[in-house]
Amino acid sequence: MQALHRLARMLALVLALGLAPTGGPLWAQGVTAPDGSASGAALPAYPILLLNQERLLSASLYGQRIQREVDVAGSALAAENRRIEAELTEEELRLTERRGQLSPEAFRPLAQEFNTRVEGIRAAQEAKTRALQEQAEGAQVAFFETAFPILIDLLRLRGAAVLMDSRAVLLSADNVDITDEAIARIDAALGQGGPEPLIDLDAASPSPAP
Repeated sequence: MQALHRLARMLALVLALGLAPTGGPLWAQGVTAPDGSASGAALPAYPILLLNQERLLSASLYGQRIQREVDVAGSALAAENRRIEAELTEEELRLTERRGQLSPEAFRPLAQEFNTRVEGIRAAQEAKTRALQEQAEGAQVAFFETAFPILIDLLRLRGAAVLMDSRAVLLSADNVDITDEAIARIDAALGQGGPEPLIDLDAASPSPAP
């Protein structure tokens, strides 16, 4: 959601600075297809256009790749947490068995060391979870920032001055929602976002071994 709000602020800033048209003819002269060719068919030039930001992210190739990588990293982290939990449970059982064989003085430092290590492992895994969330949000922000010029060009092409989130609109005319066209243009221009990983679980701090 922070990424969506950031896109809205960016659009508002550009429009406030007058970089998008403040008006236009009643009919646009033509529409350029995502492959760069002119369609020749004129579309009405509305001053306000609509965009579903969530669908732009979820339906675009780039956005779908972000979600896939987040899901894979989240599953790997969950599996790691289960493995660590099982290993610590076994170690706790062994430590409990030794309690009856040791004096309180001998057992106490062993228990304290174990508890300290468990707390450290828990903190490390929680840090990984936060890092994954931050990476996901960062990837979404990067998507919208990269797509931003494409949306501005689309506004100019349509002769519009304002782009609104369609989820905030109760009723609109035909051809006002540009979500599908924006997705097509972003897919054509950005594809899946390049060869580098968008989410890297290994970038988070490694967990101490139990």
